[in-house]
Amino acid sequence: MVETTTKVTGTTFPHLLLQHAQQRPDKPAFREKDLGIWQATSWSQVADEVRALACGLAAIGFKRGMNLAIIGDNRPRLYWAMSAVQCLGGVPVPLYQDAPAADMAYVLQDAEIDFAVVEDQEQVDKLFEIKDTNPQMADRLHHIIVDDERGLRHYAQPELNAYARLQEIGREYDRAHPDFFMREVNLGQPEDTAIILYTSGTTGKPKGVCHSHGAMIATATNLVEFDQLNEQDDVLCYLPLAWVGDFLYSYAQAHLVGLCLNCPESPETVMTDLREIGPTYYFGPPRVYENILTQVMIRIEDASWIKRKLFHHFMAVARRVGIPILDGKGRVTLLDRLEYALGQLIIYGPLKNVLGLSRLRVAYTGGEAIGPDLFDFYRSLGINLKQLYGMTETCVSVCMQRSGDVKLDTVGKPMKGVEIKLSETGEVLVRSRGLMTGYFKRPEATAEAIDADGFFLTGDAGFFDADGHLKIIDRAKDVGKMADGAMFAPKYIENKLKFFPFIKEAVAFGDQRAQCNAFINIDMAAVGNWAERRGLAYSGYTDLAALPAVNDLIAECIGKVNADLVHDPLLAGSQIHRFMILHKELDPDDDELTRTRKVRRGFIAEKYAVLIDALYSDKTSQYIETQVKFEDGRKGMVAADLQINTAKIFAAVQRAA
Repeated sequence: MVETTTKVTGTTFPHLLLQHAQQRPDKPAFREKDLGIWQATSWSQVADEVRALACGLAAIGFKRGMNLAIIGDNRPRLYWAMSAVQCLGGVPVPLYQDAPAADMAYVLQDAEIDFAVVEDQEQVDKLFEIKDTNPQMADRLHHIIVDDERGLRHYAQPELNAYARLQEIGREYDRAHPDFFMREVNLGQPEDTAIILYTSGTTGKPKGVCHSHGAMIATATNLVEFDQLNEQDDVLCYLPLAWVGDFLYSYAQAHLVGLCLNCPESPETVMTDLREIGPTYYFGPPRVYENILTQVMIRIEDASWIKRKLFHHFMAVARRVGIPILDGKGRVTLLDRLEYALGQLIIYGPLKNVLGLSRLRVAYTGGEAIGPDLFDFYRSLGINLKQLYGMTETCVSVCMQRSGDVKLDTVGKPMKGVEIKLSETGEVLVRSRGLMTGYFKRPEATAEAIDADGFFLTGDAGFFDADGHLKIIDRAKDVGKMADGAMFAPKYIENKLKFFPFIKEAVAFGDQRAQCNAFINIDMAAVGNWAERRGLAYSGYTDLAALPAVNDLIAECIGKVNADLVHDPLLAGSQIHRFMILHKELDPDDDELTRTRKVRRGFIAEKYAVLIDALYSDKTSQYIETQVKFEDGRKGMVAADLQINTAKIFAAVQRAA
């Protein structure tokens, strides 16, 4: 057997794949849950599957330098499609699988896509809708390869080809041209583009970010060394293929050390599959950790009186001593250690087991700032949750927190090989080996994003603390000032609000205004459970959001946030005075959020201008009608008379000189 310390030295991802097939041929590279059973595929089998698909693509006309779209949930065959394209010197372009056809059309056109590998009938239908309704795409998409053929029996379009059938064609092509595959693989160079990942489009149209094999491999190498990952590690692949985090932390790291990627049965079964796999390495945006905590709190509220008492007692113990024990810092008395150990036995351990986090060695969160209270909750349980900072253009990893050197309000120190400097305005500038080669077909945008010294302009405002940790305040363009000159950092305020399980999303307003006000989205599951236990009737989200008791509940949460903000001299003036619970959930399909669920502030400010004006008037309610898009493409209207609520405000704390 090959030792786990075997060093892999390939210069491209296809080289790394073939090396693993030789070094650890029988070790599981992928697991997929199908019909309730986990099926494993070894590294040697993956290499054979990839070779067959690559030769099949070549047989139907795919050539070096072409781009191929990949659309669907996390499926082994879609990851293998990425590998096959890279073997041929092409570039995979993953798209968000939940995007409507109109959004996909823009990326398909911008990336000059002629080939696509998709998961199922749903994605096939979107592509044919694009071809039928978009004149510029009518003559493109000559080949659509589908993995799951269910529902496609009567589809006769010539563009369609089954994944399995294409592999059969590829094996025939391989037998006829036995030298072709390795010749193509060996033509690949580290500076070749490995993938194009489109930005979320927070402020405009998405841009294609080009990353080379060398940049991604160098970044992944740093990550593997940083947390000592090896072939015994397991990762659950549940994040969108189109997100840079999945490519780097799943695909790239697996190719570096030979760890196993586990694909859930469906997005709806992720929590169940997480418990069954028990990953050792886990990455998720704050929203995932918020959702897990919400489910925990719902279950606790439904538990018996004695269980609730035990939970809250031992969580108080955990908050007091859990983090010092995890980090090995600070003095913890023997009595506290014994009480924490008892909590581990009856509360923390069973809770982590139910959540599928028992085997976790290290967990990360990134993509946007996480609320300090949420961060504290997981770490107090003994979960080694750390923050990282980066973006698509930098291969994510700019800063990461080292185990034992974690601060709740920072994102850690710069990674190996990463240079950071701050502009005169406080903007974070980054230069590293992992920087993108540029935006696809957009030299002007690339020149604007990367300065003459090779530093990428992140658009984030931040500063270094005394220990060299980077602290991100907010997006530079979003950080403003209240009318009295006090700092206004909306994301910081919103994250504090979203710690409460009853609040799913928040949008704060206050720049150049006399006071801070906010929109709130309630969490349907958490608030619905709360209402049902109190005998409150409702028919849907809009009805639930309008209940006076629910508005009082959110007012209580906001009051607690204000009580916390008043102790921060920089943000005491940003306490939330008035708020309203929106009549609908903010939705990517309605362009209010990006596909990575980031708030599109400018769009929301324009769309809901009448509500913002009402918040800053003396009105106590405001009527609004809003058009919404349903999953099947239909449109409808949602109307409501929204209640405007007043929150409890606290006097600023006077600090001693």
